[in-house]
Amino acid sequence: MASSGNRVRRIDGSDRPDADDTRSKLVEAAGEIFAKSGYHAATVRDICARAGTNIALVNYYFGGKLGLYTEVLQQLVRSVHVEPIRSALAGNGAPEDTLRAIVRARMEGLSNRGRADRMFRIFLHELAHPTPALNRMINDVTRPIYRRVLELIGGMIGLPAESEKTRLCAHSIMGQIMLYVLARPVLTRLWPGLKMTPAQLDRIADHIAEFSLAYLQQISGSGTKRRPKGE
Repeated sequence: MASSGNRVRRIDGSDRPDADDTRSKLVEAAGEIFAKSGYHAATVRDICARAGTNIALVNYYFGGKLGLYTEVLQQLVRSVHVEPIRSALAGNGAPEDTLRAIVRARMEGLSNRGRADRMFRIFLHELAHPTPALNRMINDVTRPIYRRVLELIGGMIGLPAESEKTRLCAHSIMGQIMLYVLARPVLTRLWPGLKMTPAQLDRIADHIAEFSLAYLQQISGSGTKRRPKGE
């Protein structure tokens, strides 16, 4: 084969797109189709037609439709600033600063409106019809981060990571962030000034962090450190 630019000329004289370019086209097209139709209703034929590629390439690069779907989920997760969250949790900063960094990184991930909306729509399909890819993403990405967040918050309030109170605190913080993901269509109508610009998301992140820290600091020094009954 002779190569030219980003294309590879095969022996038969036809051109084959560069592998990375083909994979990217398939993932992008699949993200659009999966967001619109969900995993179960989407077809490889529709995805490849959107990407302008041969159907056989889905098996070649991803091992099938599920492998492609898993790759779409993983790329969407990376686009919402998972690495900055991991870095914050792995650092040696003060717990309060770590929590602020986690909230800020997660809110910054929403500044990519297209990616955030796509993840939201795929997530809704997953809630209605779960796939094996969801469990894989949770076990590989979400669960380790969740565990570290529980350890962080538990240490701040003097309770075990697995305690109910620690989980409730973590879920309350997560819920404040998820409100801007799941309820955006409603919020923007209730609050027309909510534009979700990077600067505004930065202010929202500060508010969520300060609001949450105020409660964590309150219960940390209020004698609620003792374990709730039944733990």
